[in-house]
Amino acid sequence: MFILQPTQIEKENIKDDKYSRVLFHEITKNAVEDAMKNPTKIDDNLVRSQETRRILDRIIGFRLSKLLQNKIGAKSAGRVQSVALKLIVDKEREIEAFNPEEYWTITANFLNPDLESDLFKYKDKEIKLRNKEETDNVLNKLSDKFKIESVTKKKASRASKPPFTTSTLQQEASTKIGFSAKKTMSVAQKLYEGIDLKKETVGLITYMRTDSIRLSDEFIKRTYKYINDTYGKEYVGFVKKTKKTDNVQDAHEAIRPTSIDRTPESVKSFLTPDEYKLYNLIYKRALASLMNNASLNQTTIILDNNDYKFKSTGSVITFDGYLKVYEFDTSDDKILPVLKEGEILTSDTIDSEQHFTKPPARYSEAKLIKEMEELGIGRPSTYAKIIDTIKERGYVEMVDKRFKPTEIGITTTDKLQEDFSDFINVKYTANMEDELDKIADGKLVWNNVLKDFYDKFEPRVEESFKTMEKVKPKETGEMCPECGSPLVIRKGRYGEFTACSNYPNCKYIKKEKKEVKEIMSCPKCHDGKVIERKTKKGKIFYGCSNYPKCKFATWDLPIDEKCPKCGSILVDHKGTIKCSSCDYTKK
Repeated sequence: MFILQPTQIEKENIKDDKYSRVLFHEITKNAVEDAMKNPTKIDDNLVRSQETRRILDRIIGFRLSKLLQNKIGAKSAGRVQSVALKLIVDKEREIEAFNPEEYWTITANFLNPDLESDLFKYKDKEIKLRNKEETDNVLNKLSDKFKIESVTKKKASRASKPPFTTSTLQQEASTKIGFSAKKTMSVAQKLYEGIDLKKETVGLITYMRTDSIRLSDEFIKRTYKYINDTYGKEYVGFVKKTKKTDNVQDAHEAIRPTSIDRTPESVKSFLTPDEYKLYNLIYKRALASLMNNASLNQTTIILDNNDYKFKSTGSVITFDGYLKVYEFDTSDDKILPVLKEGEILTSDTIDSEQHFTKPPARYSEAKLIKEMEELGIGRPSTYAKIIDTIKERGYVEMVDKRFKPTEIGITTTDKLQEDFSDFINVKYTANMEDELDKIADGKLVWNNVLKDFYDKFEPRVEESFKTMEKVKPKETGEMCPECGSPLVIRKGRYGEFTACSNYPNCKYIKKEKKEVKEIMSCPKCHDGKVIERKTKKGKIFYGCSNYPKCKFATWDLPIDEKCPKCGSILVDHKGTIKCSSCDYTKK
């Protein structure tokens, strides 16, 4: 969407009978001409809402940024930016506090027929195996004969998703084609503004800042015809309706191609590789949203072995529907063999495997955007800028394409929570978005909202300038070997470390030599050494130096001696020498 609309200051000098608001969702000849023929009045409430948002952001941003720069040397703070950073820091602390729990799985393998089946119940109760002893106890009760207790088949369908909003486009582009939110919006802007197709320069997509999934009647009608003509009438689907009504700007359309006849392949030669990838994604998502569901046959097989229940599941697509065009949703379907109830199968192997529960995952860009949208903080059009800002400020770093807060990011969050926890939090920020929407709807007076905020916020800032403790890193007297800036001592989650003061422009960290405590040769790979290691929380365990190639690990101190009963290594468990596998204890 493109809007020619003045700011509040300009509006004061404009008379409504002389000026109009021109709105169009796409830069095409017909859309622009229609908009010029059908101007609307300038919406004073929308102007005031936007101006209030800008003023709020500047008050919070300027005042808190100056405070943090003065006290801790942080670069900036922001109304939504600081809440997004808090989400990342809170997630990291969840990870640090996580205690992994051991569990085991048992899988029966069959070569003829080709089948894998996992233990999930004993009689009618879910079964959880917490250690090797419990697992071995179950294994000892199993035979190699399995009776097929039930074979359940049911039909299911898989529906396509709605066309893209700003948020869902950023999420899907991140997971499916590897684009950052910033890159997605930059490329989408070019597709919207116009591409030279030799005979004409035309915008290939509609306005890319929207939270509506609505499609125009004309586009729906033309797309239905395209689907019928190209794939057949059985592929024609239905229009997706939004379940969310709060804060949806339904005057906008979803992000879609300006013409369904302008296929990705037909314009590929006029696009850069990145433009083609994003246009292909947008085009196929909009097309698929109006196509019929995919149909599947789902099969569940339950096997019984001495009252221990094993389960196998699989599905087969019987009608591809929207998957005909939206290959981004396809997955490898597991086809199960045809079996009958009462049939007896003989397993080739029954395997057990040790696992440990995993901590919650850090936020990826897609997950952070989804979380912000669901919590109601910020606007879809601002997500890319927010993410870019916390990266540029050095508040986060990307580890395996996920956000990990840096020392300064954690310190910034902690300091803001000490003095401004009632302003910098999800609930307050979401409530502020609601108030801005009410200003846009004419339900709240903009200057009253600003005054209420400022009267509470500014005294708190003034007080913090007086009382907030300064936290400045100490210089070591050494210079950074990479950029020449002073090296400073910083505090991290695992203690003090020496790093460049020019972070994040320079990310040099001085390596401290660590003494490696070798215990014995690795009993699993025989190439590495068993060494003393520590978890993130500082708990000692013993693992192979060849990790991750060799994953030998034990909590108990290994002894370079084999069990006389089963041949496994012995370990020192709280002063008792015992076998790491069986029930042998050395006297």
